[in-house]
Amino acid sequence: MASSTPFPASGSRSKKPLGKMAGWLRQALSKKPKEMPVSQETTSSDAPPRSSDDPPSPGLSSAASAESPADPPPAQEGTPSSSSSGGGAASSSSSGRWSRDYDVCVCHSEEDLAAAQELVAYLEDSPASLRCFLQLRDSAPGGAIVSELCRALDSSHCRVLFITPGFLRDQWCRYQMLQALSQAPGSEGRTIPLLAAGLARAAYPAELRFMYFVDGRGPDQGFRQVKEAIMRYLQNLS
Repeated sequence: MASSTPFPASGSRSKKPLGKMAGWLRQALSKKPKEMPVSQETTSSDAPPRSSDDPPSPGLSSAASAESPADPPPAQEGTPSSSSSGGGAASSSSSGRWSRDYDVCVCHSEEDLAAAQELVAYLEDSPASLRCFLQLRDSAPGGAIVSELCRALDSSHCRVLFITPGFLRDQWCRYQMLQALSQAPGSEGRTIPLLAAGLARAAYPAELRFMYFVDGRGPDQGFRQVKEAIMRYLQNLS
C-alpha cells in the first residue's frame, strides 16, 4: 500500500540563496594571504654564495673601508733610513783616507832599515792600522827606483823623513826629501821629520828649518808623536 506521505521532488530541494553564496565567494577571494615573516638568518642562508669576481656592493665596501684603514704604501728601495743617515757623516769624513793607497811613506837610508822597520811595525800594529809604504818591501819588482819613489810619495797622505847620520850622508835620501817637499811645499802636516836620537839639532837639514820636527830622544823614539801627527792629518780630511 502506498504511503500517503508525499516526497518532495528532486528539483525542489532547499538551497541557499544564490545571492548570499555569491557574496561569500567574493569575500573569500578578496582576502590577501597572510605573509610569513622572513628571518634574517633565513635570508642570509638562502642567499647564493658570492664569487670572488663579483664586485662588492656599495654598502659592504664602504663599511669595510671605514673599519680597516688603507694599507700604507710600500717603502721604496734605496731610501736612506735614519740609521744610515746618522752614519753618513762618519763615512764621508773617513772617505778621504781611502782616496790614496797609503797613509804614510817612510823615507830612510839603507843603513837605517832596521829602525825604519821598527817604526813601520809600530804604526801598522796600532789600533788605526795605518797603511805604510816601505821602499825595499813594497816597491814593485822590476820597477824603476825613481818612478817607484814618486809613485809612493804621490799615493801616500803623509811622509816621514827618518833623519839620521846615514840619512844626511846619502844623496838618495836627499833626493827623497826634496821630492817630498816639491809635492807638499807648504807641508800642512803631510811631511813629518823625525830627528833620530844622537843627532844634534844643528845637523837638522836647512831645507826643513821651517818645519817642527819630532824629537826621537824620548822613550818611544818619537814613534807615538809620529802616529799622532798622521792621525791628526787623516782626521782633517774631508
